Amino acid sequence: FLSQFVWVFFSPQDGYIDFMEYVAALSLVLRGKMEQKLRWYFKLYDVDGNGCIDRHELLNIIKAIRAINGGDHETSAEEFTNRVFDRIDVNGDGELSLDEFVEGARKDEEFMEVMMKSLDLSHIVAMI
Repeated sequence: FLSQFVWVFFSPQDGYIDFMEYVAALSLVLRGKMEQKLRWYFKLYDVDGNGCIDRHELLNIIKAIRAINGGDHETSAEEFTNRVFDRIDVNGDGELSLDEFVEGARKDEEFMEVMMKSLDLSHIVAMI
């Protein structure tokens, strides 16, 4: 299960996760500083690698996080995504830059909570 979890979120360029990539991902998620985690999440969520996260990319991430974490949610993934863009897309271009993402997560408690839960491995580590 842990390997599948890391694979889903790590998305390596060569199609494989070597041992060092696996260890680096786990180390960052478990012990990294907030700024490092947010920068790593941004890179992870920028699926097409264009340096911005668009609505479609964020929506897919929110859906994946909810599928993994389960639970009931007051808002749909679409509503949550729209709310995030309304709050943190400062220049209104429909994309989140790295700066907007990091600052937005710091300023928006709800968004930060979702980002932190997206790679919370405490329940997985407890199983190991």
